[in-house]
Amino acid sequence: MRMSSWIRQHVAALRVLLALTVITGIVYPLAVFAVAQIPGLKDKADGSLVEVNGKTVGSSLIGQSFTDADGNPLVQYFQSRPSAAGDGYDPLSTSASNLGPEQIVDSGPEDTNLLTTVCARSKAIGELDGVDGARPFCTPGGVGAVLSVTGPRAVDGEVDHPTKVVSVNEFCSVSPDTFIPTYKGVKVECAAEGEDYSIGRIIPIRGNAPEISQVPADAVTASGSGLDPHISPEYAAIQVARIAKERNISEADVKDLVEAHTDGRTLGFLGAPRVNVVELNIDLDGKYPFKG
Repeated sequence: MRMSSWIRQHVAALRVLLALTVITGIVYPLAVFAVAQIPGLKDKADGSLVEVNGKTVGSSLIGQSFTDADGNPLVQYFQSRPSAAGDGYDPLSTSASNLGPEQIVDSGPEDTNLLTTVCARSKAIGELDGVDGARPFCTPGGVGAVLSVTGPRAVDGEVDHPTKVVSVNEFCSVSPDTFIPTYKGVKVECAAEGEDYSIGRIIPIRGNAPEISQVPADAVTASGSGLDPHISPEYAAIQVARIAKERNISEADVKDLVEAHTDGRTLGFLGAPRVNVVELNIDLDGKYPFKG
């Protein structure tokens, strides 16, 4: 008795399913795995893991935070760029901060937006590495220099005769002082938590900081993935003196290590020169152990 065409079609489909399952589910993955174990490819295929004395200490593809349990920077190490991935460089929470350039007004002392976040980081790095951390539109205290100016507005939206001026990112609960005492003859007030100052004209104040800060942009902003293990050569350069002092070695020795871990532009024209912080710090520990 001949099988109906319906049964023959389904038997053929089952055979194709089984064949493709074997090819794509078993043969192909095993072939890829075998090729990945070829010398020269194995390390990359396994995650570019870095080992010290037989112990895996990280990956050259994923950054790390070189801080203590309280989040304070360990002064004997080069510091990585900030990370918004979980608690920092968490591969399971890879993300950016999603803060934008127009987010310049804080909700409270602990709930800061992009401008104050950048200002605070720049101030802290300046103090850590002995450079000027001042940036345009930042107060000397490390928050965004932004005013809410209330009063009658001209046709162009400007407030020529303010009736009230508030420094929206300097909260009275922290300090009553403000980065400038007056604005257009009106006393500048500190901000009260929970108050909405959007009724006023929001005005960022540039201040007298240099156009280009001594603290590079990558030192105060996170990467899109939050996992970038690299920093710019400029950020590495401002850390050299601190590293040399803490490890009691010459700055020339530290600069040589930085140079050894600096990569140029990919293919000579893509991206920017970069320093792998993870590999640099591991090499630093190996050649010049910290004795503090």
